[in-house]
Amino acid sequence: MNFEFSEEQVMIKDSVARFVRDEYDFDTRRKIIHSEEGISRDFWNMFAELGWLSIPFAEEYGGFGGSVEDTVAMMEELGKGIVVEPYVSTVVIFGGLLAASTNEALKADSIPKIIDGSCLGSFAFLERQSRFEIADIATSAVVTDTGYVINGEKTVVFNGATADSLIVAARTSGGQYDRQGVSLFMVDAASPGVSIASYKTMDGQSASTISFKDLQVSASQLLGAVDQGMDIVDQVMPDILMALSAEALGIMATLNAITVDYSKTRQQFGTPISSFQALQHRMVDTFMACEQTKSLLYRGLCDATELAANPQLGSVELQKSVHALKATVAKSGKLIGEEAIQIHGGIGITDELNIGHYVKRLMTINVTFGDGDFHQKKFNQLSYSAL
Repeated sequence: MNFEFSEEQVMIKDSVARFVRDEYDFDTRRKIIHSEEGISRDFWNMFAELGWLSIPFAEEYGGFGGSVEDTVAMMEELGKGIVVEPYVSTVVIFGGLLAASTNEALKADSIPKIIDGSCLGSFAFLERQSRFEIADIATSAVVTDTGYVINGEKTVVFNGATADSLIVAARTSGGQYDRQGVSLFMVDAASPGVSIASYKTMDGQSASTISFKDLQVSASQLLGAVDQGMDIVDQVMPDILMALSAEALGIMATLNAITVDYSKTRQQFGTPISSFQALQHRMVDTFMACEQTKSLLYRGLCDATELAANPQLGSVELQKSVHALKATVAKSGKLIGEEAIQIHGGIGITDELNIGHYVKRLMTINVTFGDGDFHQKKFNQLSYSAL
């Protein structure tokens, strides 16, 4: 089986790598995260011009027509630069949900705007009581003569302050914990009834708490059938988890490379610390942890490709693969991050060095859409149900 990226995917990776190397150094990133918006609109427009925002979308909307493999190839390189522009929230999550929806009018209107960079979006799904269960939703959408009225609050909406549009998960029927009865609505972030309170997350990016007070929404803003929103989420979630894991993989590889280089220059007792066998063993362990993560990521990509070719196979194997992948990202990320900091010594936790910023992003990815324990539990449930 060929695990190499295609020629087009290598070109995508190389273009992102050049951008990170030549234009997105650590000092540039620090200036961006301390700016008013916390992102660079100039770089975002550059992403649009380079075609990066079009990669996962169908050609009929002006997209590249790429697959999750193309997205993963790009996310790994973005991870190496810990790029803060909202590619995950806008293109992977918001755009992925749109692309999977059955509302053709919404797709035809919104996806081209994502591609040309004029629309930034976010997915408002998490609530204070939800933990990692997306279907635990108290926000309500009550049907009226003109559509729906949404009331409730969402927390940790990534890049909510810069979003032009939001996809909101609201309950249209059933109990608070029921998977059935959740519907997805497209909402203008500037609509009356939408209140946004923003803050910085520990990885330098931004998130928001968004409140909805008697927000009027037309039925034409539904992404799919009423009460069936979780079907769309379930369809897109494997791609989201693999994209986040690819970003984490890029971070892990970079941390390993920086740490190995540092060990060759830092001297103790008159010799580079890279010559110490104990540290060599530890760096081999981090290298193996990174390779194990890569192997599971490739397994997920293989399962996704096989499922796309043979839908009758069902998605259980793909779900197991992405749960195992996310659990491994949590375990490997913790090991690699801690070792990078310890081998660098006290300077490893300072704000002036990039090591801590990479580790903080790894920690954020770990708890996005479920931490390692959550995904280990989901993997076990799927495995036991097959017995």
